[in-house]
Amino acid sequence: MLNMIVIFFLYVCIFPTAVYKMKRILIFIIFSAFLQPVIRGRAYDPDFYTDSIFDKRIKTVQLFREEWNLSYPLIRLNSPDRLAFHFDLLDEHPETYYYTLIHCNKDWQRSELFTGDYLEGFTYDEISKYRPSFNTTVSYFHYSLIFPEERLKPMLSGNYILYVYSGDDPDRPVITRRFMITEDAAGIDISVHLPRTEDSRNEKQQVDFSINIAGLGIIDPFRNIYAFILQNGRWNTSRKNLKPDVYGSNELKYTSLSDRNIFRGGNEYRFFDIKSIKRPGVNVERIDFRAPDYHVLLLPSDNREFKPYFYSQDINGKYIIARQEGRDPDTDADYLYVYFTLPSYEKPDAGELYVSGLLADWTFGGDNRMLYNPGMKQYECTMLLKQGWYNYEYVYISRDVKDGTSSRFEGSHSETENDYHILVYYRNPRDRYDRLLASGSINTLNRMTH
Repeated sequence: MLNMIVIFFLYVCIFPTAVYKMKRILIFIIFSAFLQPVIRGRAYDPDFYTDSIFDKRIKTVQLFREEWNLSYPLIRLNSPDRLAFHFDLLDEHPETYYYTLIHCNKDWQRSELFTGDYLEGFTYDEISKYRPSFNTTVSYFHYSLIFPEERLKPMLSGNYILYVYSGDDPDRPVITRRFMITEDAAGIDISVHLPRTEDSRNEKQQVDFSINIAGLGIIDPFRNIYAFILQNGRWNTSRKNLKPDVYGSNELKYTSLSDRNIFRGGNEYRFFDIKSIKRPGVNVERIDFRAPDYHVLLLPSDNREFKPYFYSQDINGKYIIARQEGRDPDTDADYLYVYFTLPSYEKPDAGELYVSGLLADWTFGGDNRMLYNPGMKQYECTMLLKQGWYNYEYVYISRDVKDGTSSRFEGSHSETENDYHILVYYRNPRDRYDRLLASGSINTLNRMTH
């Protein structure tokens, strides 16, 4: 290998202009040889296969289907579908970032495949499109990427990690984001209705579905097919590796009387509008400019735990970046300090309260944890957010509940509007990876039955 590299660079010195493209190819090949063992070496990092940010300067990470910023990151194999990836680097100077794609199994562990088994073209590429912010109090660079592309194209279905790293340190991730590629090879029929158990009827929703695998020649479907249910795209509350209750005539039916396919309905998401810095938007009490930053105080929240259900249109925990006075929100929208308050006469002793939603990547950490102010008798949290329209909720996590399903301060209702996604994985005993055989979705607003 070393001799080949020496010969190549001697050739470059003799014929510099004729081999520019060859030099780039060699760099890709050499770097790829080192990249794969580096990625494999991080296989047991607990944060590696989640939606994570590893650099505090990175904000507003978004991944959705191209031209539909409220969609979930799922595309069809061998189709024109593409994903749009955006993030901001809060700094005065840009940095060089690269990305690669990592194939995972159904449980978000790295699959047994080599990079060349699932990627066509190069194994990594540069995120070359970035622009500086314009006329903002907080300086940043906005990076964007549309993929897959011919230079780096996935060839198999399944779960993938978009792995972004800094140009000078490929061993350390900067951003990881989950997305899925489906084959749409099987038919899925879904229904949502009130649970059959009386103790759950007022606050929960049951998701029943069936999978038609006719003509697919699947070996032992009961053993080799795994179904997942996601509520509003969240993995931390998903129902995993479900097995059918009934199988016959090429159809698998999931209609269990247990709680495996039952979810808390939750409540409609709270929301606020910070598109404008000149006048307070919806649910904003006031906007102050204290040099050098803008500070937004939201109206105090209310405890909804025991209140009756009230429908209000939401976007199921997501957000939309927008600026009322600008032309291009990617670079014109500013960053503001947003203050959340939730009055409470006492602080429960058994857990912590968080501002939750896509604005915090559905995670629970120091940046979105609320602190109790005993003098004001309220919970408080401050988050640095880009201008736009936001959904959020308060999640109280007790010591024995770690997935954010607690309904304290929010309540839970069977009438709440939610998105549900079904993901169907198949592991052929002869293969080394989990195929995402099919996916389906339903919204309770249109299809909820009693």
